[in-house]
Amino acid sequence: MKTSEQRINNIIGQLEGIKKMVATGPKDCIGLIVQLKAIKSAMASLMEKIIADEFNYCLLDKKNNSQEKMEKIFKELINK
Repeated sequence: MKTSEQRINNIIGQLEGIKKMVATGPKDCIGLIVQLKAIKSAMASLMEKIIADEFNYCLLDKKNNSQEKMEKIFKELINK
């Protein structure tokens, strides 16, 4: 299983590839869309991993926030 750092490095590499595709002449529109979708998927996967890794800290260790309120916030973040 990939670490968060590995996932971030993969996303950076994908973004660099998009940057090159956009900067060069004629566009490969399908290739560009495929790469953008891959980045979107990778970002969603990274977000899920970070939230899962930090869930206990972010949700359960907060004394000032109710668990119900924090669950609602996390659900809203995940669904956007």
